[in-house]
Amino acid sequence: MSDKHRYGDDEVREIFSLAAEAQDAAPPAAAARSELTLRELQEVGREVGLDPERVAEAAALLDGRSETFPRRTFLGAPSRVSLATDLPRAPTDREWEVVAGELRETFGARGRVISRGSAHEWMDGEVHAVLEPTATGQRLRLDARTSPVNAGTVAGGFGLLAGLLSLVTSALDAATFGPVLELLLPALLMLVGAGAIGLNVLRLRQWAEDREDRLEDIADRARRLIEPSPDPPADRGGAR
Repeated sequence: MSDKHRYGDDEVREIFSLAAEAQDAAPPAAAARSELTLRELQEVGREVGLDPERVAEAAALLDGRSETFPRRTFLGAPSRVSLATDLPRAPTDREWEVVAGELRETFGARGRVISRGSAHEWMDGEVHAVLEPTATGQRLRLDARTSPVNAGTVAGGFGLLAGLLSLVTSALDAATFGPVLELLLPALLMLVGAGAIGLNVLRLRQWAEDREDRLEDIADRARRLIEPSPDPPADRGGAR
């Protein structure tokens, strides 16, 4: 883990809280300082009785989390899931090819790789991965999308609409000529149509959960593959 990254107020509090929990201690009251590097975090933690190794583990756990964005939906059905994770540095060409290979294997798609300077992309018809430079390293964005409408949804919508119109017409006839069994047919059409739409919503929710799990797995593999570069050795004044 690089010592160049600085942690803000909320991150510092959470790291100390996680470190304290790991060694069954109370979170220190001195956790309000911000803009601390890992080394500074360890020094502050040591002053309040926290093991520096526990602090480093807590920071690594925090760094390893992905940011999951809210799902895009259409009429209550998920149509797009996205997440992003920060990486400590730009990957080498070989490392990016490894990430692209993981994407191909995970989603069973050949996809295509696009590279423009320090920005890299991989995409197929459903999944899009883009690696962009940030102020402190790189950010990997992963996105999966699908059409929220399929043939079953269209048929269900027509069935629901046709059943509703038939029900209104039959209700008017029943009000004029008395109750008739023909009210059952439009009600059945509406029921079948609503069922088709409901099944599609359920299918898309399962799709969204599956894709979020796969994207998180890709992000985790990328974090483990693209580790921070080791800090350069300190300059020794007497060395020639």
